[in-house]
Amino acid sequence: MHKNQTSTRAQIHTLTPAKSRRAPGKVWLVGAGPGDADLLTVKALRLIQTADIIFYDQLVSGEIRALFPEGTPAVYVGKVKNHHSVAQEDLNQMLVDHALTGLNVCRIKGGDPFVFGRGGEELLTLRQAGIDADVVPGITAASGCSSSADIPLTHRGIAQGCTLVTGHGETTLNLDWKALAALDHTLVFYMGVSRAGLISTQLTAAGLAGNTPAALIENGCRSNQRVVTTTVAELEQAVAEHQVKSPAIIMVGHVVDLHSQLNAQSLVNSHAIVNSLSA
Repeated sequence: MHKNQTSTRAQIHTLTPAKSRRAPGKVWLVGAGPGDADLLTVKALRLIQTADIIFYDQLVSGEIRALFPEGTPAVYVGKVKNHHSVAQEDLNQMLVDHALTGLNVCRIKGGDPFVFGRGGEELLTLRQAGIDADVVPGITAASGCSSSADIPLTHRGIAQGCTLVTGHGETTLNLDWKALAALDHTLVFYMGVSRAGLISTQLTAAGLAGNTPAALIENGCRSNQRVVTTTVAELEQAVAEHQVKSPAIIMVGHVVDLHSQLNAQSLVNSHAIVNSLSA
């Protein structure tokens, strides 16, 4: 638990001042990126360090939480599968309530607030309540993790586009699988590890070749990052064999083949540098 963390609604009332200020505060929905603190924007870091209170998600890394100021209350409002510490509607209202007391609120979210982060819902609630609120973009997992894994999202002659897809639905995963299979884009599935079998089955049934390259990137952009390359047909088996856990993304497309090529070239270049230095 973070040094300033509180995680229950019963405790949150103690974080508000006894007397409201005259003017409401402001809420910033801040993207924290994939987890590497060095990938925070300058603006995100400034807002974290000057906020009166911070609300943060489960995907905000320990490295980034370590940057929270010692005296600033930090409230955990994260969501993991089948367990939400705070319901989304309650969280929306908490942001409104704290801003109304005059507090400047930093609502920090993993990745980018507007990419599968429900930032739009939070911003809409805040603006409808008359709260001054803005969004600070963050590096989303698709671009951050793919770059860190040496897998380009697009590459001339291989993929002219990329499509970001949620692997998690409120009840069922209603996707146009035929359209996805026919796109000839790089497909990036967020929150899809537990549904790797479904993704594999649906894509192949929709016409995508089973030997299409796929990659699982676990803890992308972090010190414990892992990259597992496989095929669409063997996606579920790869998850089980390598015990891949969230946070992780699934990439599908021939750009995945560049991972081994780029890493092999990097090894050749490293040997060349070593040899030139020892000559």
